[in-house]
Amino acid sequence: MSLWFEDYSALHVLFEQWRQAGVQDLAVWLAEDASRVKACAAAMRVVRVNRQTLAMYGAQSTEELMARLGDVVRDDSMAGFASELVQLWQGHGAFHSVSVNYTLDGRRLDISLKGLVLPDRERPWDQVLVMLEDVTELQDARRLAQANERFARELFGQAPVSLWVEDFSQIKVLLDEVRVGGITDFRTFLDVHPEFVRRCQAEIRVLDVNDHTLQQFSASSRAELLGRLADVFQDEMYESFAEQLNDLWHGRLFQQREVRNRNLDGELLYMHMQLSVFPGHENDWSMVLVALTDITARKKAEAYLEYLGQHDVLTKLKNRSFYTDEIDRLLRKRVKPISCISLDLNDLKESNDAGGHAAGDSLLRRMGEVLAKAVDPPASVARIGGDEFMILLPGVDLQGAQAVVDDIHRLMALNNQFYGGLPLSVSIGTATAEQSGDLAKALHVADLEMYRNKRLHHAHRQAGTS
Repeated sequence: MSLWFEDYSALHVLFEQWRQAGVQDLAVWLAEDASRVKACAAAMRVVRVNRQTLAMYGAQSTEELMARLGDVVRDDSMAGFASELVQLWQGHGAFHSVSVNYTLDGRRLDISLKGLVLPDRERPWDQVLVMLEDVTELQDARRLAQANERFARELFGQAPVSLWVEDFSQIKVLLDEVRVGGITDFRTFLDVHPEFVRRCQAEIRVLDVNDHTLQQFSASSRAELLGRLADVFQDEMYESFAEQLNDLWHGRLFQQREVRNRNLDGELLYMHMQLSVFPGHENDWSMVLVALTDITARKKAEAYLEYLGQHDVLTKLKNRSFYTDEIDRLLRKRVKPISCISLDLNDLKESNDAGGHAAGDSLLRRMGEVLAKAVDPPASVARIGGDEFMILLPGVDLQGAQAVVDDIHRLMALNNQFYGGLPLSVSIGTATAEQSGDLAKALHVADLEMYRNKRLHHAHRQAGTS
């Protein structure tokens, strides 16, 4: 995947200036003057890109790509870019668009863009991760099919996406029978009668598939694939197929959604599916075209982006962003009681002074190992600062919290036996909110107790060296 790590902090400043100037509808504001979109583009700084990006755009180096961004993003890219800006303006932490870029040798690229604003490092929006997917082949295939139906058969055979021609006529018969039977709320009907979904699924008749489908589903021949459709359409397909049926019930003969299938080797595939009833077959659904684009790599990249947004990379624990969201969630759910444990790693500065940051990072990773083993869901533990951690224990009283503290001390002792060097030591404070509305106070009490223990630790340490 093409990944761009960018700094949007100057764009954030520009947005704030516009807000102060009274701008409310950014879409209208940008449409009034094209130079405003270009001003936004100029406020965005690319920090680095991965090697796949250089290969996608035909650049020899990052420096060459950065120097020629004007060749990559042209006037016909502005509509998609403006859509991204509006999403950011509206406060979304993630944004997406479909747009057009160009390679350095002038070739057009249709791209699907997704971005995620990572937790701020120094300034708002100073860390933005952007993922680009080249969907040129899929878009070219669609344009060709729409432009000239005479090329449909050749396109079907050579298309770089998985294409299926299917017969849904028996499914239409079944839906018509249900409608005649007086059913009006079809979604509820499907919820009450899951066997109907299975029955419709069994009535799909595959008429043909293209060569790319055989490759994508690890089939040696059409006969093998069609003979093993039960291995492809497993339980992962049930929910999405029920949604397809509901759309067909309401007359939506063109659909697109993400689905999950399996190839004949049993591997899970994430697909972007487009379903359309062929023109002239709207009355019987006897010819349906299904196009499947493998988005497994994209889904893995999205999962990684989500992981980055909620985890501390060094300790593998949750980060402060997750911690803040979790507090809000617990307050909304009115969970009670909630115990909290505030922890501060002792002697981190001394470790850094003696062995450099690598030594301090080692201590933090070890602390992460201990806390990850001591806490199980629905409890959570997050690194909320340099050497500060917080454990949230929903539904756990003070006695239960003390049991977690005892486990932490036990696991630290084992960890110190295994690792040489400076031993793990931590200052801990504990408190319990009997009512969810008392959580803020409990967090404060836990912090105060932790800081008292921190001062005692330093006092004992100084006494031992004097």
